Amino acid sequence: MSNGGGMKLKILFGSVILTVLSLNGFAEDEGLKPAYDAIKVLRPGEVSFKNDVQPILHDYCVSCHSPGGKGLAKSGLDLSSYEGIMKGTVYGPVIVNGNSELSTFTKLLTGTNKGLKMPMGLNSTGTLDRQYILTLMKWVQQGAKNN
Repeated sequence: MSNGGGMKLKILFGSVILTVLSLNGFAEDEGLKPAYDAIKVLRPGEVSFKNDVQPILHDYCVSCHSPGGKGLAKSGLDLSSYEGIMKGTVYGPVIVNGNSELSTFTKLLTGTNKGLKMPMGLNSTGTLDRQYILTLMKWVQQGAKNN
């Protein structure tokens, strides 16, 4: 191999090493870690209420937002059924079909509704995991279908 070829190989190898080290540095920052589940949510395809949305609501929301729960008593929002979600609160609907940015439902998940963020007291970050928020937002954006 000539000196030129060896030099090219060294430069290529050095570039690969720098890239790996750069990516590793980003991965150590919690905010920049890739959320592989969130990436799956961004793929094309329809979000299913029954298979995708309802399990999230059941695990993180229904304990308060169902008959007998504090959230239902305070707001009137029943998240135990599709009909309850679509009915909304005592203040009105929480879903704007096809628009997750205007929907109170998704604003409450992201904390952009007058600083109120749901679910309350969930964990140290006070929020659902990113992939769950993205799933719920995508569902609303796709028309919040009962599928």
